[in-house]
Amino acid sequence: MPKHYGSLRRLSSLIFATLLPLLAIPSQADTYQFPKVPVPADNPMTPEKIELGKQLYFDPRISLSGAVSCNSCHNVTGNGTDNLPLSFGVFGRVDTPRNSPTVFNAAFNTVQFWDGRARSLEDQAEKPIQNPIEMGMPSGVAVVDRLEQIPGYREEFAHVFGDKKPITFHHVVEAIATYERTLITPDSPYDQYMAGNKKALDPSALSGMKLVEATGCETCHAGPMFDNTGTPMGTGFYQKFPSQPDYEPCAKYVKQYNLHGDEGRYKVTRKAADKNLFKVPTWRNVALTAPYFNYGTVQTLPEAVKVMAACQLRKKLSEKEVADIVAFLNSLTGKFPQQTLPQLPQTPDTTLLMGVPALTKAADKKMAH
Repeated sequence: MPKHYGSLRRLSSLIFATLLPLLAIPSQADTYQFPKVPVPADNPMTPEKIELGKQLYFDPRISLSGAVSCNSCHNVTGNGTDNLPLSFGVFGRVDTPRNSPTVFNAAFNTVQFWDGRARSLEDQAEKPIQNPIEMGMPSGVAVVDRLEQIPGYREEFAHVFGDKKPITFHHVVEAIATYERTLITPDSPYDQYMAGNKKALDPSALSGMKLVEATGCETCHAGPMFDNTGTPMGTGFYQKFPSQPDYEPCAKYVKQYNLHGDEGRYKVTRKAADKNLFKVPTWRNVALTAPYFNYGTVQTLPEAVKVMAACQLRKKLSEKEVADIVAFLNSLTGKFPQQTLPQLPQTPDTTLLMGVPALTKAADKKMAH
């Protein structure tokens, strides 16, 4: 067993004991409660599984180049994104042509990705690892082969999963998803206000809260995460974007920000009715996750508010209305859980990455064809 493992277990047990109350945040008032993280029955949370998932989340060795981790695009020491329009994947390739959404509060998403192609966090976790542009591993088997060469992972997977063959790709994504379920941001000023602290929101944010209801924003940005009207886990809530391209102010934005270049969910289903449909994104922490929209083409939140008003609601807002709505959206920034970098298991006296230059050439040749 690696020297650091005992201390990691003690530390992760302490963290889990602290975390459990946060998974069902107690309200300051009986009428409001931050939602409880949904945990699937077939992937229960344990402190050891959380710690293993955290190591895998930060470990670049599960990418083909050995240089890209989950955290590269979804930085949990920040806001859960990289704040880039489009992310850089394996071998410096520009990531899939959509903006990376935040991983914080992703546990509440009923489906994952802009197009909803993943029905769970586990389903989501396996896809970037095997995407040739993102992390580049040719298969789940290749991930397992690499991890089995790391003594510390062999021991930790056996401890967490207890199987005769503990390192499987399914176990890899289960562990990563378990860690991601700890990434929640409760206790925003909005949450404090709803729990009874009426001083938590200033007049501008209060005006903005009324405006998003009066303007019609809550038709789509509903529920505790401001992203869903109540569809169950595994079922997506989608809206067409832009929905008002014939409205002159929207037409200007469509051209300026390339808002019609992505067919959205149609790429998954190939159904004509799904063209330009996207999963409604959360408003939680939206003030921190610029740039905005699927291409990441809008730099500022006030501009994003104007685009949404024109292209979804066929409305033009005054500067004060925009400022008040932005103030309300800022009130949805919660408290981020403290993150510490994990100590990754090592491979004494050797490296797993000697073939990376050859892999680079082979992968680039394959991509060219």
